[in-house]
Amino acid sequence: MGVPIALTIAGSDSGGGAGIQADLKTFSALGVYGASVLTALTAQNTTGVSAIHEVPAEFITAQMDAVFSDLDVGAVKIGMLGSAAAIAAVSAGLRRYHARNVVLDTVMAASSGEKLLHDDAVDGLRVLIAQARLVTPNLPEAAALTGDKQTGDEDEMIDQARKLLRLGAGAVLIKGGHGSGSESVDILLEDGSATRIALQRIETGNTHGTGCTLASAIAAGLAKNLSLVDAVRQAKAYVTNALEAADRLKIGSGPGPVHHFHKWW
Repeated sequence: MGVPIALTIAGSDSGGGAGIQADLKTFSALGVYGASVLTALTAQNTTGVSAIHEVPAEFITAQMDAVFSDLDVGAVKIGMLGSAAAIAAVSAGLRRYHARNVVLDTVMAASSGEKLLHDDAVDGLRVLIAQARLVTPNLPEAAALTGDKQTGDEDEMIDQARKLLRLGAGAVLIKGGHGSGSESVDILLEDGSATRIALQRIETGNTHGTGCTLASAIAAGLAKNLSLVDAVRQAKAYVTNALEAADRLKIGSGPGPVHHFHKWW
């Protein structure tokens, strides 16, 4: 058996902290070979996104064909998609190759606030949810997808997760990073059963790429044949440690990235 392989389908972050760059760093840090399909190029740094160039849908298809026809992909992480056409191309590719262990990070905006998903693409994102083994919205994204108000209340988070399950997702992880309190609480809903996954909230301004990193770390765990709950627990621990080490990096003049390689340097 060869090395486990994970594929990221996402946008590029020229500043290196999020998107494809964060995903590949995460895969590598966790002992998984990373392949990539680019959906968009962003001109981006720690202070924000200044320009976006969307990759044509037919070229997204060509990239997926190239990867899946040659590599034994054990898990797929999906991030920034941008447009309805991109979503349709990715959805068709996942069906064509019977993709396993799809982790959908429902990216709607950059951490600096810039919109990364067209308004007319939200319905398409709901369709893609039905193809995912796991969907990982943060609190604002969960509210947008369900039509509810944003909440940090754990019972209300479970209710929103149930609504997303009804869209066809295999499981839902609602992330509590946008919440408050000494703990960062995530809620995993799988097979109708809710699991509370909580670790200490890390006080740092350097949080760029946390959502991308968490979803990629989960995909890495699934590529290594971990159970879903174990993959989520290990991913959350990895991201917490990466946040704890983030202040050592001192990258850029805005909110910097997490430290993906905190174990090594």
